Amino acid sequence: MKAMQNRERESAGQHQGAAMKKGWQTKKLREVCEFDKAQGIHRGLPYVGLEHIESHTARFIGSSEPQPVKSSTFRFSDKHVLYGRLRPYLNKALAPDFDGHCSTEIFPLKPRPELSREYLLFWLLADASCDRINATCTGARMPRAQMNDVLEIEIPVPPLAEQQRIVGLLDEAFESLATAKANAEKNLQNARALFESHLQSVFTQRGLGWVEKRLEDVCVIGDGNHSSNYPKKEELVAKGVPFIRSTNLVDGEISDEDMRFLSPEKHAQLKKGHLKTGDILFTNRGEIGKTAIVDAGHEGSNLNSQIAWLRCSETLNNRFLFHVLNSGAIKSHLELSKNGAALQQFTIRQIKELKIPIPPKDQQRALVVSLDGLSSETQRLARLYERKLVALEALKRSLLHQAFSGEL
Repeated sequence: MKAMQNRERESAGQHQGAAMKKGWQTKKLREVCEFDKAQGIHRGLPYVGLEHIESHTARFIGSSEPQPVKSSTFRFSDKHVLYGRLRPYLNKALAPDFDGHCSTEIFPLKPRPELSREYLLFWLLADASCDRINATCTGARMPRAQMNDVLEIEIPVPPLAEQQRIVGLLDEAFESLATAKANAEKNLQNARALFESHLQSVFTQRGLGWVEKRLEDVCVIGDGNHSSNYPKKEELVAKGVPFIRSTNLVDGEISDEDMRFLSPEKHAQLKKGHLKTGDILFTNRGEIGKTAIVDAGHEGSNLNSQIAWLRCSETLNNRFLFHVLNSGAIKSHLELSKNGAALQQFTIRQIKELKIPIPPKDQQRALVVSLDGLSSETQRLARLYERKLVALEALKRSLLHQAFSGEL
């Protein structure tokens, strides 16, 4: 059996070698890297923890100033590459330009002369490398890569000049991608900021006939069930009455992704949380202030205990109230007024006492038309920029794949 396995490995190695570009070799990491694992108490040096390395970007987000750390750490230099062993799927890699010490949850890898440090860094950022390192993990709740297994992973090693050529191409490409990503993120922020600024101005520059009222004066307000009848996990079913949770409130609408369901019988037992089309949903526990409007497709749904519902009277347009609740003034008020240590909450009593500005009904309708139109345009631009960000990330992954398969 062992002889057969050896022949299969040799055959696989020959096949892989045949596919390699001329002059390229495949080596185990331990053949081209050293793992400096001597621990000690290092003082007067910059410290790098996992929290200081941005996932998938190799960007340092800490301080290069000396940091006092009492626990034992690994020492590194500007000749090392650091890689996070705790939850390695986060892909935290760094080529520091300073000497320092790092958490023992980080591998300091020192390339030998035949391996470019920058080439190793880019290889670690590739999806295939991250997946193979992640596969060495032990531990369910706190998965850690096993260094001995990681060092057995094979890496394609072209001649040093070819490594440097690849690094140069990736450096140039990644710099352009980073600029494009920063521009897309800035445009996304600007689009949202423009809408929020207009929304804020609507409710601060009030005209003739505006009044301020408590929500309980213009809405019927309720929430989900908190009693012993509250649905247990085993009472949820694959299909039935939607049981809406905070995670189902996305961009002002109810998302059916990962929706939970109640049986009609269990729904009938619950005395609270029965929804009607046009109700406004408002998360008042956990992540405070997420909103959505119940559409006709979710008429008769139920909701969990983290969400309140608001049913407008005839004097209040529900979409006007929706925009009010998403205004900067209300968001600031919620941030200052929420309470609770383990679980943040904004109580039903607080919701009822919340004061909002209300214009005459005809002005409400006109403002809704204007705000809905601007909101739709903002969302269109946001989707455009978000798609661009996804495309840029896909291009980055593709470039890394090409680089280490000899196609760049």
